Amino acid sequence: MVARLKSCRGLSLIELVVTMTILGILASAIVPLTSMTARRVSETELRRNLRTIRTAIDDYKRKFDKMPEGPLKTGSGYPKTLQELLDGRDFGDARAGNVKFLRRKIYDPLHPPTDSADDMWGWNLRSSVDKPDSSTWGKEDVFDVYSLNEGTSLDGKSKYNEW
Repeated sequence: MVARLKSCRGLSLIELVVTMTILGILASAIVPLTSMTARRVSETELRRNLRTIRTAIDDYKRKFDKMPEGPLKTGSGYPKTLQELLDGRDFGDARAGNVKFLRRKIYDPLHPPTDSADDMWGWNLRSSVDKPDSSTWGKEDVFDVYSLNEGTSLDGKSKYNEW
């Protein structure tokens, strides 16, 4: 009966301390990895969103350049606002009608808009007449978009607003 009681005893304090120490070391190694992964996901989403909007702007310009001369062909050939990419435009082709370039608003994942009525969708814009390093939008048209986040990317060299 005494041998049976000895086999039913619990864990010693030393075993518990060693186990908790090992779990603490493992947890402290995992937390930085998960935060790094979340940041990497945000960077990937930023790159994808920039590519999507810039492709839509380029497609808009290409479609404008193929338009026949006429009263509809006015301006620089770039959309006046980001909303025009979403709403579409009539390029004079009766068969195509109103051509849309985006299905939904594309937001900046690192600097989301605070107001749903934000017509820039959290991005900063450049027009075709602005200087390449301009930090203010001239509001003539939308030539380029870039992030408002001034943080440095994971590569440690480039800033998000320079992508």
